[in-house]
Amino acid sequence: MPSQRPPAGDPVHRRRFKPLRRRLLQAFALLLAVAALWTGWAELHPDEERALRTLVHDQLDDWFPELMSPASDGHGLFLRLPAALHTGKPLAGSGTNAPERPRLVLIHGLDEPGIIWDDLAPAVAEAGFEVWELRYPNDQGIDRSAAFLAQHWGALPDDRPVILIGHSMGGLLAREFVSRWRHPVAELAKVEGAPIGGLIMVGTPNQGSAWARLRIWLELREQFEDAQRRRFSLFAGLRDGLGEAKIDLRPGSAFLQALNARPWPESVPRAIIGARLVEPPKQLIASLDAVAAEVGSEALSEQLHAWFDELSEGLSEGLSEGLGDGLGDGAVSVESLRLEGVAEPVIVNGAHRTMLRRLFADDPTPPAITPIIEQLESWR
Repeated sequence: MPSQRPPAGDPVHRRRFKPLRRRLLQAFALLLAVAALWTGWAELHPDEERALRTLVHDQLDDWFPELMSPASDGHGLFLRLPAALHTGKPLAGSGTNAPERPRLVLIHGLDEPGIIWDDLAPAVAEAGFEVWELRYPNDQGIDRSAAFLAQHWGALPDDRPVILIGHSMGGLLAREFVSRWRHPVAELAKVEGAPIGGLIMVGTPNQGSAWARLRIWLELREQFEDAQRRRFSLFAGLRDGLGEAKIDLRPGSAFLQALNARPWPESVPRAIIGARLVEPPKQLIASLDAVAAEVGSEALSEQLHAWFDELSEGLSEGLSEGLGDGLGDGAVSVESLRLEGVAEPVIVNGAHRTMLRRLFADDPTPPAITPIIEQLESWR
């Protein structure tokens, strides 16, 4: 007669599987130790880390050119809305009757899908502007994302100028594209097509963002997400990049130093719009707790909250002086918005995302939309 398997609660069964559990725990501990060593080294050597990530990305492109193609994820430059009301009725001074109206190209930021434009796009279309949108692999180096825009620039008709509107990192991408590719100072343009008629930077960290300091913990958090929340394809994540953009966003990064030192063409006007919090948002505190909980580190929780308290003190001091520095919009401080040679930022009350997009349908119009349209009209 064949022997029966001992029940799960049997002492023999527990002894048999105890070594297996021990090996699993040891493997998990080893994984955490390797991750800690890597993240510690990366924090001390950001330039070397970026070079290594870029090298890996290049090698994957060589090995799997079709699977790594951004076209697989719907990336590119495409028309989002024509210059007309939702009813289809053309506006006075819009569409083909008013070629003097520049086209708009909207450029989203890091890990931000196109929904950030759900309120702005129809508003500027109703104001008579034709709206285009760039979607790109946004976790790669910002210089590569600018090269991606250059690659697709020919999709735009060249019968009128284009105004770029970049949210967050999208503003840095736009600066890189204009100053290196389309209108480099004292150099020939590296890409032909429609000229740039202006740049509006919305919540753009021109001097870097302290949130980039959290990139290593956010990456760890991704590794422990439920399978149901993961991307359906390994290559879908790799196509976005290997985290080079988060390194570029760090204050004082090599990318930002080079970008801020590069001359800007006088023919392209610039404007900056930012936001400030009137109080630290509860969602921000909750997100810090979620990161620490998913990584499973009480020490991390204490460090994140200490960092948050430090920024909150800056927020309180800034509000008392009417400046709103410190936390700024929750991701970018007011000080980081500023850029030499550009007028002082227009500051609205809001947060990094909600200054452009409503959380709920019955929320008021996001506060950054009106100054954006006013700036467009002033350039007209």
